[in-house]
Amino acid sequence: MVRGRIGATGRPFNLGEMTVTDCMLRLTDGAVGYACVAGRDPRRAELAALFDALLQRKPESRLEAAIASFQRKQDQRRETASRKAAATKVDFFASNAERRGAP
Repeated sequence: MVRGRIGATGRPFNLGEMTVTDCMLRLTDGAVGYACVAGRDPRRAELAALFDALLQRKPESRLEAAIASFQRKQDQRRETASRKAAATKVDFFASNAERRGAP
């Protein structure tokens, strides 16, 4: 059951039900991974649990480096998209005086 609040401060109420897929797995070295993902996607839950188990192991520099590299690329993509969106921003709430060029 998904719960909500009106305005994020009101009393909680039951918004509705949501389907989730859980996965728990154990690797041959004993590391256990767990994941719970929204919707019905067993493969996605399995992959998330696998990454959770891999991250439970002693530091794996290659895995951590790959994750850090992926995170940097995602951050760069978000920054680029943010800059493109900011370049097209329009202020619809300018006062009449500003539109006429008055200070």
